[in-house]
Amino acid sequence: MTIQLHCFGESGNSYKAALALELSGLDWEPVFVDFFGGAARTPEYRENVNAMGEAPVLVDGDVRLSQSGVIQQYITDKTGKFGGTPEERYEVLRWVLWDNHKLSSQAGMTRFLMNFLPEAHRSADVIAFAQGRLKAAFQVLDAHLAGRDWIVGDAITNADLSCCGYLYYPEPFGFDRAEWPNIDAWLTRLSETPGWKAPYDLMPGSPADRA
Repeated sequence: MTIQLHCFGESGNSYKAALALELSGLDWEPVFVDFFGGAARTPEYRENVNAMGEAPVLVDGDVRLSQSGVIQQYITDKTGKFGGTPEERYEVLRWVLWDNHKLSSQAGMTRFLMNFLPEAHRSADVIAFAQGRLKAAFQVLDAHLAGRDWIVGDAITNADLSCCGYLYYPEPFGFDRAEWPNIDAWLTRLSETPGWKAPYDLMPGSPADRA
């Protein structure tokens, strides 16, 4: 049975789940969520897809899961991939939770404020504050990657697939790969993995569709 992932291209959290599915080798297909058209806020979506009104949502037969980290763990449990060794599993989880709180949450909000919110509603002070928090997160990640190929252990894990979620997008949000050489090398390494695809090549929906 083909796994479905309700997602949209602009969503870095959707990308985390989609990339994990793509690299896992599982049979899956994207189901477009017209997030900017309000689809996730409709009663139908909340009743039939996700009561939280969010994407991504994975549907595998009778299994229905939301939250990218949960979906990644489901893929790991189903395939044995990306979980690290038994000794590494809590370190992988530590980085997934760190990303969700310190990196992706700030990157997603800042990118939205700078690119998708009408200019009249953008707050320079809020954006500057968020970028300051992002810089602190980049410093942590870049320092950790010094001398390492991957965030945890010797292979790609959910730590990598989570932390990269927003860092391949072309829209500006205060991230310049050239300023963070260890992050840059890690992103290049990950993008050279067979099966890797950029967000807008992996999922339907992009800013160009609404231009």
